[in-house]
Amino acid sequence: MARLASVGLVLLGALPGSAQQGGGFPPPSLVGAQESAARAAVKPPPRPSVESVLDVCQRAPRFVEVVVSPAGDRVAWVEVAQGGTLIQVVARGEPESRAVRVTACPQARACDESSLAWSPDGRHLAFLSDAGPSKQAQVHVVDVAGGEARRLTSFETPLASPRWSPDGKTVAVLVMQGEGAEHARGPTEAAARETGVVGESAPVQRVALVSVADGGHRFVSPEGLHVYEYAWSPEGRRLALVAAAPPGDAHWWTAKLHVVDVASGRARVVHVPKWQVAEPTWSPDGRHIAFIEGLMSDQGVTGGDVWVVTAEGEGKARDLTPGMKATASSLAWVAPRKLLFGGQVRGESAVASVDAVKGGATVLWTGPERLSAGETALLSLSRDGEVSAVVRESFTRSKNLWVGAVGEWEQLTHRDDDLGALAGAVRSVSWKSDGQEVQGWLIAPARGVAPAQGARAPMVTMIHGGPAAGVVPQFLPQVLVLASRGYYVFLPNARGSYGLGEDFVQANRRDFGFGDLRDVLAGVDAVVASAPVDPSRLGVSGWSYGGYMVMWTVTQTQRFKAAVAGAGISNWQSYYGTNRIDTWMLPYFGATLYDEPDVYSRSSPINYVKLARTPTLMLHGERDMEVPATQSHEFHRALKSLGVKAQLVVYADEGHIFRKPEHQVDRLRRTVEWFDAHLQAGAQGPARVAAPTR
Repeated sequence: MARLASVGLVLLGALPGSAQQGGGFPPPSLVGAQESAARAAVKPPPRPSVESVLDVCQRAPRFVEVVVSPAGDRVAWVEVAQGGTLIQVVARGEPESRAVRVTACPQARACDESSLAWSPDGRHLAFLSDAGPSKQAQVHVVDVAGGEARRLTSFETPLASPRWSPDGKTVAVLVMQGEGAEHARGPTEAAARETGVVGESAPVQRVALVSVADGGHRFVSPEGLHVYEYAWSPEGRRLALVAAAPPGDAHWWTAKLHVVDVASGRARVVHVPKWQVAEPTWSPDGRHIAFIEGLMSDQGVTGGDVWVVTAEGEGKARDLTPGMKATASSLAWVAPRKLLFGGQVRGESAVASVDAVKGGATVLWTGPERLSAGETALLSLSRDGEVSAVVRESFTRSKNLWVGAVGEWEQLTHRDDDLGALAGAVRSVSWKSDGQEVQGWLIAPARGVAPAQGARAPMVTMIHGGPAAGVVPQFLPQVLVLASRGYYVFLPNARGSYGLGEDFVQANRRDFGFGDLRDVLAGVDAVVASAPVDPSRLGVSGWSYGGYMVMWTVTQTQRFKAAVAGAGISNWQSYYGTNRIDTWMLPYFGATLYDEPDVYSRSSPINYVKLARTPTLMLHGERDMEVPATQSHEFHRALKSLGVKAQLVVYADEGHIFRKPEHQVDRLRRTVEWFDAHLQAGAQGPARVAAPTR
């Protein structure tokens, strides 16, 4: 294991709900010689049940989308309501109590309504609603000044991302077409079962233009292009597309930036990215297109530098933010020379401006919380960028809506949002690993279950998925459940994470499990050295890439006494031929499995499984197309045959993301029970072993 060059812990004094209320971090000098006596003398306090904590979490407000009108004078949002969703609209400056509901839903039942889009004049709102008898979402339009919503479309397949044309006469929408289109819900959803002749055709997502006047439509993007994102040009005669050849679930990682002529449907490629591309954004004069390019492991989890290219594709695209020690995630062009992006900086959310000519980023705001506005956007902006609307949350504050100038937001909704009683103090943790700075978050146990002075508490390290993603403070029920039951929770942003620039994101290419695990273990060392954490009662958990890291970790070190691997990958070689999104692996491994099998083999936990000793719980969705359940079956069988305590739970009809509430609750309950069984006893843990070397 790499030695720590330095360790730093910084208390977040301004974090909303950060529990200076209790569950703090006494100096290491207070935790040491008295520990054994304290643990023997102090009876553990009662811990709340998983159900009671989840009940509190489920009552928290759940805002999923917010959009400000082009002029900045109105705000619309979507929130989860009983059995469906609720769309509300209010004039800026008015209290939430003056908000008016807009809906296409009959009063007799609940509907799912989302994907809001303001008309250019700010008078109408387009949205998707499943109000019809078929429950297939359709595009609806409503006059926000009053009147009933009007249905524009009658498609029989999934729709997404309605967008108004600049003249307000047309609404564009993504429509899934072709064989199997009715079952195409995206790679994180439960996969359709493959029977008969497999892989002969794939559905294609195309852009349809729908007349607001009469609902007539025509498809404008080519039949052979699967469109992931698009944007209207300012004059309305062109569309910028992020698109690739089908199958769409698998080929997003090879998508290119196209421009389509709306009248003729002719498409041309204007940029072939080295990595992945997202967020196409037109300049106000229509001569350039900005976008975000970077190494991204998941569509929709956008991160990279800000780039610009001419709309004709002439010359090379320019990176406007080379070497930026931050990650851009959403993008808007608000003035001839001014771009705004939302992103991450060292584990915090940030908003920054970019000069479209000279380049370079200027941070306008940063904070220890999560910003979101729906789909991939971190904030919604008025046409001139002067007014923004955001959903703000942190580890101990659930979601609420805020509106105003960037960084000067005023709170619009005032729902009960303080969850500070469920967790203790929140700290940003910094440490050195292999000579580079790494950051993560540490949440202390809640006051009522925090360790007494002189005692130490167990800790669970939660490794995020991706790997191209990053943890910023946000409402995470699993964190609150664990903290409320006496655990420290550590969330490291190891190499491969967003927030420290593209070099850091790409630092785990062709190195899965090696440098990133050294970062995680060095972070655990930093926490144990600076907080009252019991080094003999450490657990580790993760989902997706985090699940892979858990499987890898238990084959490389025995310092963790319990592990929970969700949707993990145990064998990159068998995974390569069985998942349905395989092109994501090429930028990370640098070659196909068939060209360089060794680079896949060296990072596969199954090849080191005889070294595993840690009791491991595996959780998986039965119909996960991103990570097939066979990966957990493979690891489970190996552990059982070697006599290691292991349990596998497969959830019927679930995909990569669980959708059934009962399964979400069961997954969390089993996770907590597994850690309770192995970490709450306080027995001395096994000896530490070093992380693997290259």
